[in-house]
Amino acid sequence: MITRKSLIRDDEDLRRMATTIRKDIISMLAAAKSGHSAGPLGMAELLTVLYFHSMLHDPKNPDWEKRDVFYLSNGHTAPVLYAAMARSGYFPVEELKTLRQLGSRLQGHPERRALAGLESTSGPLGSGLSQAAGYAYVLQEIDQINQRWVYAIMGDGEINEGNVWEAAMFAGKYALGNLIAFIDRNNIQIDGSTEDVMPLGDLHAKWRAFDWHVLEIDGNNVRSIIDAIDLGKAVTTKPTMIIANTVPGKGVPFMEYNHRWHGMPPTSEQADTALLALEGVTAS
Repeated sequence: MITRKSLIRDDEDLRRMATTIRKDIISMLAAAKSGHSAGPLGMAELLTVLYFHSMLHDPKNPDWEKRDVFYLSNGHTAPVLYAAMARSGYFPVEELKTLRQLGSRLQGHPERRALAGLESTSGPLGSGLSQAAGYAYVLQEIDQINQRWVYAIMGDGEINEGNVWEAAMFAGKYALGNLIAFIDRNNIQIDGSTEDVMPLGDLHAKWRAFDWHVLEIDGNNVRSIIDAIDLGKAVTTKPTMIIANTVPGKGVPFMEYNHRWHGMPPTSEQADTALLALEGVTAS
């Protein structure tokens, strides 16, 4: 069981785990020859903090009734979720190399029935926050359970979807203080810059207007993520939205900030170059 007493506490150990997860992502994508690179690499710290520090869960008992739950709404970033799950013990790390293969449990978008530990099937963008809010509502209003937390991550391009804002209204109306959501604010989507495709404007003000507790952080800094989650837990009268500014393609210089890597995997040669760059991160 991964309890709040046994999770990784040292920031440097968390940073090393995030780098390990990035290496896994590169290896998985190169083996699959398809998939998304930039988003998963940029989200490594977010998933590391959740699975190795802040979230209460048990890889040996994925349906444990006291677990916290996590919804990955931007399902195309599945490689970072699979890597975090494997490294925390849900399935063998060696299975990561089966990403996107026929019959694999690790499909290009998470399939709840295929892999124990997944809370939802994601793929169609915009639905994850609604699912998370619904779960949080049941815990708070129906079961009246206050010891469990519901987490969700969305992409920034994803919040162009209208049903995201329906969920925002719902969570604000019912003051879902047990819900902590993130926006992976990397400023890119498959067609280019988010601000060119569909300007998002002042996200902080928008979510605050829906009666959310809003924080904005460096999403590649493990301590900033931990502190934001703790602040979110301290505010029990409204849901928390954490706008996490991340670097797309983080750790791989030729991928960073380049929207062309949103939906493109590395070749074997590019993967070798990327892994060498990440080895440098580990060494430093």
